Amino acid sequence: MSNTLQKNLNYKKYVIDNRLQYFKPHASRIEKTFAEEISFSLNRHCKFISPKFFYDKKGSDLFEKICMLPEYYPTKTEITILKKLQNELPSYLDKNFRVVELGSGASVKTRIILDIFSQIYDVVEYFPIDISEILAESSESLLKDYDHLHITGIIDTYEGGLEFLKNYDEKKNLILFLGSSFGNFSPVDGHEFLQKINSTMKKGDLFLIGLDLVKDRQILESAYDDSQGITAEFNLNVLSRINDELDADFNLNNFSHHSLYNEHDQRIEMYLKSLVNQSVVISKSDLLLNLEKDELIHTEYSHKYKLSDIHKLLDDVGFDIKHTWLDDKNYFSLTLASKI
Repeated sequence: MSNTLQKNLNYKKYVIDNRLQYFKPHASRIEKTFAEEISFSLNRHCKFISPKFFYDKKGSDLFEKICMLPEYYPTKTEITILKKLQNELPSYLDKNFRVVELGSGASVKTRIILDIFSQIYDVVEYFPIDISEILAESSESLLKDYDHLHITGIIDTYEGGLEFLKNYDEKKNLILFLGSSFGNFSPVDGHEFLQKINSTMKKGDLFLIGLDLVKDRQILESAYDDSQGITAEFNLNVLSRINDELDADFNLNNFSHHSLYNEHDQRIEMYLKSLVNQSVVISKSDLLLNLEKDELIHTEYSHKYKLSDIHKLLDDVGFDIKHTWLDDKNYFSLTLASKI
């Protein structure tokens, strides 16, 4: 990658050693984006906070705890499907692939894919893209366990990281979007995001996406409002992050976690509910936020899909579906696709 391209994309390169490097936009750019987005989203009639802002260090740690909860089936189920891929995925790969992951992790899921690549390649290249600083920490953990792994991290939004990758080199990419993160997008935004992924892919690149399937309401609602209150803590932590990074004065005791399954729109809806009439100052967003008792701040949608929805969605964007894998209960799906 040329220094000119690096400069034009407003990234700084950090070389840790000969196996680990990462690129990061200038700090002022990230802070400005966060402040501007919060100012916009909380100044609407129907207030919201983008779920991408859940994942600071504490938020990422809390989500790891959620994944271990008995009620939260998506992670455990997806892992069972990924293990099926150990014998099947290599047939779709040649000798010129790297792993690109949207949402980095040192979790079991990432390691299953890295194990598959380690069986095929003498040197495995891994490009995690994540807005959270946890990327650097998780990368170092992976390097301890994989002697032939080389990591180039991109600390940025998914869109920013994909655009960066588009101009990086000519090596083929297997782009992973695991978990049920795609379900956070509205249908319109999800369609645009898949178009973005498709537009950054080269001929021969592959895309592996995890999508949660429609199922019983009780199973879904329990998964997003667990008995231990970890999901509630995770939801409320976004207010702590705004306090810390944007100099706000949210009192977390004045809010509660609220979630439900909207059967018509096939989605879990997650909110922060104001328990009192209150005013909040967010200094770096130049915002005085007035909230009424029981007013909701939307923080996340988690859409669920039928198999017919998945096929139509990927077809419409211009993907060629190679294979879809399911678990034994048909709770979750993994679909492999290429650019047409």
